[in-house]
Amino acid sequence: MSQGNIGVPVQVTEIDPEKLDVCTVLEVINRISGKWAIGILLEAIRGPVRFTELERAVNGISRRMLTLTLRNLERDGLLKRTIYPTVPPRVEYEATPMAKELYQSLNGLLGWAERHRDDIAAARVAYDVA
Repeated sequence: MSQGNIGVPVQVTEIDPEKLDVCTVLEVINRISGKWAIGILLEAIRGPVRFTELERAVNGISRRMLTLTLRNLERDGLLKRTIYPTVPPRVEYEATPMAKELYQSLNGLLGWAERHRDDIAAARVAYDVA
């Protein structure tokens, strides 16, 4: 038997808007910098992509992790999911304009990593030797 709503008032504490803003920004940064999100976004930037195509393209991702990551990216407004009324239903994921804007920043980061990968590798070797 469920208790349901028994009329007990819920006490709401005030939330500092600045902390809420920082928390939201950090959550989004963490989501984007997660292990799978960038790979999924890079695939979706190219155009609509289906679940199985993402599963093949993002090396090592499990079906469950792909599902969770897609849901989170959709929730954050970075992916748009379209369900087509076919049998079986066809589902496609597409990057939103916000994700396409993010891609420009990711491209800069990828360029930086390419330019400095030898320096980073050398620094790691030097650190490990020391």
